[in-house]
Amino acid sequence: MSMQEQKLTHLTAAGRFDICSPGECIRFLSAAPCITYNRQAGGCGRMLKVLLHGTCSYDCAYCAIRLQRERLSFSPEELAATFLGLWREGLVGGLFLSSGIPQDVDEVMHDIVETGEILRQRGYDGYLHLKVLPGAARADIHDAARVANRISINLETTSPDRLGSIAGVKDYRQDILKRQAWVAEEKPGSHTTQVVVGAADETDREILACVADQYRRTRPARIYFSAFRALPGTPLASHPDTPGWRARRWYQADHLLRDYGVSADELRAALDEEGFFGNRDPKEVLAASSGPVNVNLAPRRDLLRVPGIGPKGADRILAMRRERPFTGPNDLKRAGLRGKAAGRCVTFGGRDTVQTRLFP
Repeated sequence: MSMQEQKLTHLTAAGRFDICSPGECIRFLSAAPCITYNRQAGGCGRMLKVLLHGTCSYDCAYCAIRLQRERLSFSPEELAATFLGLWREGLVGGLFLSSGIPQDVDEVMHDIVETGEILRQRGYDGYLHLKVLPGAARADIHDAARVANRISINLETTSPDRLGSIAGVKDYRQDILKRQAWVAEEKPGSHTTQVVVGAADETDREILACVADQYRRTRPARIYFSAFRALPGTPLASHPDTPGWRARRWYQADHLLRDYGVSADELRAALDEEGFFGNRDPKEVLAASSGPVNVNLAPRRDLLRVPGIGPKGADRILAMRRERPFTGPNDLKRAGLRGKAAGRCVTFGGRDTVQTRLFP
């Protein structure tokens, strides 16, 4: 195995949460986990997720990079040339670049930005996602936003106290929240962040407050959620894994906040007494506690509260009912709605029926 292949093998398997799962080198297996298809990545196709440096001096308790990674790294020139070779061969269609922090944050951020600049200078015009590191300088964030399609910095958890329990070196307010505000200013509408669900034992109520604050203040394009998995050799090796369904529930809740107009206050009604979502779609939980929606009279906002009806379905209903009223389940099918979820939560009263709002 060449040194380039060794580096790809190790540096595409180093990040457990926002890089990729351990896998073989892409030259050996084109379907390896280090190449992923991201439907939200502007049509980039297969995206190479790779670290620039495979070691880290930070003390994140859930991360194995600082303890178990070989001291392998790419130079900006080397990684740019490696990626361009794979791209020209048609093996990859986009790049997600992050890094461990061996020593100085500024040096690593310079290398990340330089890699992007080399790629652009050599004619790469595809999807490029550059990770902003905790504590990054404003100038480096500006330059990353200039060359990349998307930039991101991970929240990891919900508050200074929660972060302090799993990553004592990072300052939540200065290293992360302050940088997140800069990221939002430099790349409005084209930045993301991520929460590792369960690593710091935060409740879903805490996550909800954090996520709602993010959408209010920094307006990320989206927020990603990873269920915590304990890794051998880390301080959290004996910590219970977070059930995978909890992250899935968070993606559903996030869609309600981001795309369906549901407020954080409304969504809190789906939490149990201890502040957690159960293993059930939050939209179904909210609908079960409310009356049925009259499909002929409900405003768009209320139609979006019905399980099985999304933004496109709601728009089709509004357009079709102007032509003639819905009279039964077959009309829902005519509107492109499939499954029984919507049918259980709607009525088909006439246009002279009084419709009460589901939510104040």
